[in-house]
Amino acid sequence: MTSSEIIIKEFKEFNLEEGYLIDGFPSVGLTSAIATESMIHTSQFELGGIIDSKNFPPISVIKEGKPNHPSRIFINEDLKVGVFSSYLNLDQSLHRQVSESMLEWSKKHKIKLIVSSVAVKSDKEDSQMMGVGSTDSARKKIEEIGLKVLDHGTIPGIPGRLLNEGSITNQDVIVIIFKTTGKGPDFKSSAELCMVMSKLIPGASCDIPSLQKEAEKAEATIKETQEESTHLKDSMYR
Repeated sequence: MTSSEIIIKEFKEFNLEEGYLIDGFPSVGLTSAIATESMIHTSQFELGGIIDSKNFPPISVIKEGKPNHPSRIFINEDLKVGVFSSYLNLDQSLHRQVSESMLEWSKKHKIKLIVSSVAVKSDKEDSQMMGVGSTDSARKKIEEIGLKVLDHGTIPGIPGRLLNEGSITNQDVIVIIFKTTGKGPDFKSSAELCMVMSKLIPGASCDIPSLQKEAEKAEATIKETQEESTHLKDSMYR
């Protein structure tokens, strides 16, 4: 499957009809990527494919001695959940293509709900999470899990594009808005985001005691990948 320059390669057949897709691309403070990484490790997901593009930096992420593609798709067929997980902090020029690929993939696999998230920088301790939905049913779901629905504001990047297209095609999309300091691994925001995602997805779980350990590992890998990506980009376009 391709959307412009984005290529999705699936390694196995799976059935996610009426299921869920989680957007796990990194955001401010790395909270989104860390939260999805934690859910992958605690809810028994399997590698189902990769996301690639000639515009992605050519990097291999080595884990336990084995090479890994930096942008992967993880699947849990029992829960009917797919996760687009990435260590790459993508340039804004790729946000439209990646979001279109997610929407095409969701349509192909008859996904019921896409869950994404976006960070807002804040130093306040009591900052409340909120949600935005692409449809009436998505907004109702946000209220059902105890979150306030955002009335006015702007949602940038991949989450914003998912919301816009979802509202036109009647695809349920929920974007969780969370606060982060943007400094280092934000364990509190990661744990809270993971818990909210698990409320939206029946059967999904977050092992909070192990979250800090997973967060430290994920944060180190993501940062290293982003640094290498920057070096590569600088050398490629000199």
